[in-house]
Amino acid sequence: MAQDAPSIGEPGPNAKPERVKSVRLVDRVFDQLRERIRSGNYPPDSRLPGEHELASIMGVSRPIVRDALGRLREEGMVYSRQGAGTFVSAQASPTTHLAYSPVKTIADIQRCYEFRLTIEPAAAFFAAQRRDEAAIQKIAAALADLREATSHQLHRTDADFVFHRCVTEAANNHYYTASIEALKPHIAVGMHLHGLSLMGPRLGLEKVFEEHNAIYQAIADGRADDAQKAMRLHLEGSRNRLFEDRVLDLSF
Repeated sequence: MAQDAPSIGEPGPNAKPERVKSVRLVDRVFDQLRERIRSGNYPPDSRLPGEHELASIMGVSRPIVRDALGRLREEGMVYSRQGAGTFVSAQASPTTHLAYSPVKTIADIQRCYEFRLTIEPAAAFFAAQRRDEAAIQKIAAALADLREATSHQLHRTDADFVFHRCVTEAANNHYYTASIEALKPHIAVGMHLHGLSLMGPRLGLEKVFEEHNAIYQAIADGRADDAQKAMRLHLEGSRNRLFEDRVLDLSF
């Protein structure tokens, strides 16, 4: 069973500091390499720098680089040739990635919440069924960042997004992860506005943190139905706080 959440300002739940730091470094290297691949800096079928060179470029150890490359292989973005190194997959071309129309109106923000409500609760359900220790630690690391921000009366949209992405990764279904990655700029708009709506009473930020913690606890405990419910309540709560309980009528 997962431990009770520590108070604001304490270390992340169930996560040793060195383990959390390692997870964050792998995330950073993975994100940077993925962005360089997507932007065309490392084009399809090109050879990536070796582990030693990448470690020097990124300022991390080789095991961190190795773990990040392993995640890229799992996502099909790179492949290895024995004795030759790691190469960018043809399918990693930017033209092959899922994309949605940009947010242009308040109604689009509501539509984004509606779409998230169809996929993220299900992802949380499967995350609770399929997660392993590494997945739990990643979610815990993101939760620790949210806790730290909350203790300083801040709402970090980057940590918030990472938390939700880690949940989709824990579901071990790349369709969920690809969808939330494609929605990243759209989600950021809603998260930013939602964060502004919380900059009043202290209770607002703490309530949002507790919603995230409830999702984490349910996933860590393997309580799939509770994880699904907690994610739905969180997303609905975020939407309702942003729209002040007055959602738009999107009927034709």
